[in-house]
Amino acid sequence: MRSAADLEAVFDVPVRVAAVLGHSRMPVSDLLDLSAGIVLELDRKVGEAIDIYVNARLVARGEVVLVEDKLGVTMTEIIKIDR
Repeated sequence: MRSAADLEAVFDVPVRVAAVLGHSRMPVSDLLDLSAGIVLELDRKVGEAIDIYVNARLVARGEVVLVEDKLGVTMTEIIKIDR
């Protein structure tokens, strides 16, 4: 079994992490009409899991949480990809 020490060589490698709440499609003309206070409808329902991507690859699903005065994400499911 591998330990965290086995991965030490990659600990400082930067990765891009994105938590995606949902998606929406609209014409550019509608996009240009957006302003502060406008509600943008997404393709997810309240309480539905969000997708967590690392370097544009789906790796997990999770839930939005509030930590003090900041939003965070807790992972509830790890996505395993067969190679």
